[in-house]
Amino acid sequence: MTQTLLHQLRIVRYAAVAAAAEYRHTHNWRTWTFGWLGRMLSQVTFFALIGRLLGSEEQVRYLVIGNAVMVCVLETMTVVSAGVRERYDGTLALLAAAPTPMSTVLFGRGLYAPLGGALTSAVSLFLLAPVFGVHTAPAELPVLALLILATALSTYGFGLLLGSLAIGLPGSRNVISTCCNLLAMAITGVQVPVSFWPPWIQAIASALPLTHALTAVRAVVAHDTPATVAHAVALTLLTGLLWLTIACLATAAIRRRGRRKGSFDYAA
Repeated sequence: MTQTLLHQLRIVRYAAVAAAAEYRHTHNWRTWTFGWLGRMLSQVTFFALIGRLLGSEEQVRYLVIGNAVMVCVLETMTVVSAGVRERYDGTLALLAAAPTPMSTVLFGRGLYAPLGGALTSAVSLFLLAPVFGVHTAPAELPVLALLILATALSTYGFGLLLGSLAIGLPGSRNVISTCCNLLAMAITGVQVPVSFWPPWIQAIASALPLTHALTAVRAVVAHDTPATVAHAVALTLLTGLLWLTIACLATAAIRRRGRRKGSFDYAA
């Protein structure tokens, strides 16, 4: 059992190192800072200015916090296209033929997304939010940083699940991720409270880690009780683990189907 776990972790590390090298080849500090980071900060600023137009500092605060945290989800969800890229590169068939679970490799290959997303979100919350009057105490910064990282990692499992589904629908990978991002922005408490929606939509929102992560972040900023924060964090991690488990099962099923039908070709 221990040897198996160590073997899986070693594969995750190798896959993550390969992904990091690929990411460094794609981005340098200029393209990341003025391209991706600038785009995300502009998005947070856009929604913050909507709050200003509403003439409510409370709305500004709500929108800044919600969209600053949402940034890490947007970057994490780029993992949806990871399996499709492997397919187009011609390596997916090799991963399916290997004895190691395909989900292990894909997990490591996409780890740059939640880690990078957490960094982008932290910049948005710690550096941009004060411009709009949203300040946090220095003692809260480490807690918020950990919450942002937990948000990204908890969302990662959901992104991997969508990525496994996108393997069979490669042309729809961007549609899948965009629609899910918009849905999350609408119902999880990013733009409006979850209580705004009817009960059946609230039930859907409660299954997403972002809903509970936002509750935890807002509770910390509002100096709420530790019990409230801990409860929200527990739900965040629990739902994240649930989605990761489903993603592993779905990837295993797709791998079996691909091996049986020989359908992991280039053209998809």
